[in-house]
Amino acid sequence: MTSLKDDTSAAPAAPFPTAFRWGAATAAYQIEGAAGEDGRGPSIWDTFCRTPGKVLRGDTGDVAVDHYHRFPEDVALMADLGLTAYRFSISWPRVQPAGAGAFNTEGLDFYRRLVDALLEAGIEPWPTLYHWDLPQPLEDKGGWPERETAHRFAEYADHVHAALGDRVARWMTVNEPWCAAFLGYASGDHAPGRVDPAGSLLAAHHLMLGHGLAVEAMRARRPDNRFGAAVNLYAVSPATGDPADADAARRIDGLQNRLFLDPLLLGRYPEDVLADTSRYGFTPPDADLAVISQPLDQLGVNYYSRHTVAGTPGEAAQTASSPFATNSPWPGSEHVRFVPAGRPVTGMGWEIDEGGLHEVLTRLHREYPSVPLYITENGAGYDEVPDDDGTVQDAGRIAYLDAHLRACHDAISEGVPLHGYFTWSLLDNFEWAWGYSKRFGLVHVDYATQRRVPKESARWYAGVIRRGGLPERG
Repeated sequence: MTSLKDDTSAAPAAPFPTAFRWGAATAAYQIEGAAGEDGRGPSIWDTFCRTPGKVLRGDTGDVAVDHYHRFPEDVALMADLGLTAYRFSISWPRVQPAGAGAFNTEGLDFYRRLVDALLEAGIEPWPTLYHWDLPQPLEDKGGWPERETAHRFAEYADHVHAALGDRVARWMTVNEPWCAAFLGYASGDHAPGRVDPAGSLLAAHHLMLGHGLAVEAMRARRPDNRFGAAVNLYAVSPATGDPADADAARRIDGLQNRLFLDPLLLGRYPEDVLADTSRYGFTPPDADLAVISQPLDQLGVNYYSRHTVAGTPGEAAQTASSPFATNSPWPGSEHVRFVPAGRPVTGMGWEIDEGGLHEVLTRLHREYPSVPLYITENGAGYDEVPDDDGTVQDAGRIAYLDAHLRACHDAISEGVPLHGYFTWSLLDNFEWAWGYSKRFGLVHVDYATQRRVPKESARWYAGVIRRGGLPERG
């Protein structure tokens, strides 16, 4: 493979801070495969994938992109890109198959080997402890709507931290709790596929409680490590000036953004969201908020698009969470419609709006206590295929990344404490309910052969990293 570092580039027109972390992100179920090997137990996604009509074409993560066996090759790709950090997730059922009780040494050993390989390559490991793969035995006992799951998560997190904390300094607890709670338990679009709006609100709270309990345990063990969570945030706009549309925007902003940011950073739940969801009896204990809101060392921001919403009757836009979506993931605001705003879209049908990322970052800086921020996911799914000569042209992805990195640069210039960027994703992979039909990777994967080929976006990103910033606008 021709090195991604071969070409030379001029100094950047939009430089980033010298210590800025340049990374890429993945998730265990989406890339690891080896679903039945070395003591790994079943997760809710293993079960969900085997439920007819839940995942496109009946795809599963059984093999995924075989990262479990091919991680040395993947780490070499990261090094060739010039990544300074790599965000990955740890599979809870690989480490603790039942979600409680005995831990699996072989599972932990895989992550020890991965961390060692990253460190040897000069890449900082950023593990996420929960990226949606709940051990199935815990779901059988009620899953995240049960308070006990938060305590089991803290126990698991503490055990992994004890094994890796001497070599890993940066930790993320939960990834996108909105998705895990509301796509998993309200709409049923994601595992475990339950339609239980009241339970989904409890799941959201217990995911946040699990985060807090895990940070308490890990910080007590190694107070010099750095801890945070990754939340998926959206800019939210009313479709028109109609008061009903403004109310819809308030509601969706509340459930998508403030339901998680306010407990994490302000130690309270937003009163209007509690009122909106009152029909479901959502009354989280006040005492939990002190656990949830302990100081964060870092906050991960996952951003892909903007929500444009209406509270008046009419036709709604298609959701992209699942090709089979039928139920609302918005408890208490099921009437809200998501409408197209006329922007260009990615292959996922998501509107491209880099201004929304700037809006999210500056709002965080303006309305919440200061905390170091990191873009922990940002990217675009397209359906590109290799050319006859094997190259993968993905100009759309390059344009998307360029625009969003410029939004990051603008935010930094305005005082936002943004310290790193992890693009989604390093590799093409299993895209949840969409199976293998959508590709987000910088690196193309031939799923039949597992051959990896860096796309043109990989070469572009390597140049950005090498320069320490963005070129002149084209």
